[in-house]
Amino acid sequence: MAIILKLTLHGESETYDFAHQLAQCAQLVDNCIVIYLEGDLGVGKTTLARGFIQFYGFERVKSPTYSLVESYVNDKVNIHHFDCYRLSDAQELEYIGIREYLVPGHIQLIEWAELGKGMIAPADMIIKITDDFDKRELDITTHTQVGSQLLTCIN
Repeated sequence: MAIILKLTLHGESETYDFAHQLAQCAQLVDNCIVIYLEGDLGVGKTTLARGFIQFYGFERVKSPTYSLVESYVNDKVNIHHFDCYRLSDAQELEYIGIREYLVPGHIQLIEWAELGKGMIAPADMIIKITDDFDKRELDITTHTQVGSQLLTCIN
């Protein structure tokens, strides 16, 4: 199952708007959600994650580049933002208990997922971001019913 949507976003504010829309749609899903954020350095993966997380009322959102995972928990949501860029071995994810984050009501936003191959859950949705000077191109594919549900809501 791979449903594809292509979007063009102009500027950081449109990236935040899209992230808020995606987060709003995530509220409608009871299952665990796994979203991979793909793209080169500096294309807006963390900006998208930050906008998604801030939708739920978290003002301070740190990049998990050095900590590997930052979790944001309140009475509405459990979000776990992973950045696998600095992984030296995918096994490190097992040490932090990545499987424990796969419970209903939890959302995983994973940057550089390919570096955690074999340890991370398959994606419900993959958002591939490319940056072309004044705009960001998003290619969104779904791989599960949960991903399709999110994409239907967005669209």
